[in-house]
Amino acid sequence: MASGAELTSKEYITHHLTNWSVGEGFWTWHVDTLGWSILTGLIFLFSFRAVAKKANAGVPTKWQCAVEMVVEFVNDTVKSTFHGKSAVIAPLALTIFVWVFLMNLMDLIPVDFIPYSAQLIGGAMGYDPAHVYMKVVPTTDLNMTIALALGVFILMIGYSIKIKGVGGFIKELTTQPFNTPWLYWFNFILEIVALLAKPLSLALRLFGNLYAGELIFILIALLGVWQLPLHFPWAMFHILVITLQAFIFMVLTVVYLSMAHEKH
Repeated sequence: MASGAELTSKEYITHHLTNWSVGEGFWTWHVDTLGWSILTGLIFLFSFRAVAKKANAGVPTKWQCAVEMVVEFVNDTVKSTFHGKSAVIAPLALTIFVWVFLMNLMDLIPVDFIPYSAQLIGGAMGYDPAHVYMKVVPTTDLNMTIALALGVFILMIGYSIKIKGVGGFIKELTTQPFNTPWLYWFNFILEIVALLAKPLSLALRLFGNLYAGELIFILIALLGVWQLPLHFPWAMFHILVITLQAFIFMVLTVVYLSMAHEKH
């Protein structure tokens, strides 16, 4: 990093874990999180669309083969997990899996590469490099993971009302586990807590695992020239982590939406 020699270890870590923010209070925008998440989303859309347009029954290219394997894997997962009928769930699951995976994959870029480039650009534009921030892994930002989980939560509520009706949804929240009128209030509290815990656990699980992984990369980078013996083994292991976290987010989303389609 620019002026890295002037930073203590604590300042170095804090700088890497600080978002490029615009605005104040509730209306603070994390520009880096928005930018990198949109970029990875566009990469997913355009790359998969290009394969779909050029797909043929002949010998597939390596990239087409890889895309078809991902699509088939997601499709099989949805068939075994989702027990309702919806034309939206499989495309949604594919989007979640690939998009979250690509955002997680940003964690494998050397921790100083993009932030240092941003500091050089900021310095050339007259900004103090010490106050130029660039956090490149969107899923290490709790705002991003909560936004993803909130989208899943809205779909859960929407499908529950669509399938069961408003009355059926309210009945589901009040009549179980104890189908006794004088305990409806207690059932409602239990069900609301369980309902809110689903998106909250989705958001915190993804954020916690990726934030911890990024922090370990930063700690390894503090070793300077001695970081290579540790960096590559951790990067190889982290490939499993980022893939697993994308898969878990996708599977839990499908499971929650399947539960929303069930009629009790």
